[in-house]
Amino acid sequence: MTPKKFTGQVAIITGAGQGIGFEIARQMARYGAAILINDINEELVKKAAAQITIECGNCYALAGDAADIDFIQQMVDTAVQHFGKLTIAIANAGITLFGDFLTYPAASLQSVMNLNLQGSFFLAQKAANQMISQQSGGSILFMSSVTGHQAHKNLEAYGMTKAALEMLAKSLVVELSPYHITVNTVAPGATLTERTLEDAEYKNTWSRITPMGRPATIGDVAAAVLFLVSSEAGHITGQNLIVDGGWTAVSTSPY
Repeated sequence: MTPKKFTGQVAIITGAGQGIGFEIARQMARYGAAILINDINEELVKKAAAQITIECGNCYALAGDAADIDFIQQMVDTAVQHFGKLTIAIANAGITLFGDFLTYPAASLQSVMNLNLQGSFFLAQKAANQMISQQSGGSILFMSSVTGHQAHKNLEAYGMTKAALEMLAKSLVVELSPYHITVNTVAPGATLTERTLEDAEYKNTWSRITPMGRPATIGDVAAAVLFLVSSEAGHITGQNLIVDGGWTAVSTSPY
């Protein structure tokens, strides 16, 4: 990607205190964007923003619940106050709650729906309204998952929300293309993050069943995201890009 490709761009990235969201923010700042990163963990997001600012450039931290509609508007307003505009919104925050379908509790389903769907829907809505008011166009991206394409044991609720995000991206093509706003999704497969590496067998298991011989890195996923929100993808909208080393082509179960 061209150095400083994102110069003049301003992005909000939710769930960016660590893992995939952090790497997206770090890479985008490295290429010149001003970034507002969010995480529900205040200590984590402030540390992440400080690291990105030292390494790459301009990054502001805002802790809060990315499922809360009022807070979502606060994120948009804060980005505009600090950086003058908003051109990119990445709904990366999400929650994964495993559980057997026959005994899955209503509280868990509501939590998954609130963050994965409500948070993503209203970030897109609030960001799009800001972009429209600026008459600037822009890019919106939802973080999907391979579980929105292939059945995965004990992830029915999570997979349902991720499939829904891909349909939302397609639907918003009708609504937002007249304003030159693209909407796409990226669907990671198994990815090495702080959370997944808590499982001592995770890397070995997914290396064995992934055709490319390894799980994704956060850099693999970030590269796909940066492409889809860049000017190089300006004529791509309503699409989903799977980053899984070929796993959905074979769908070997980890169990």
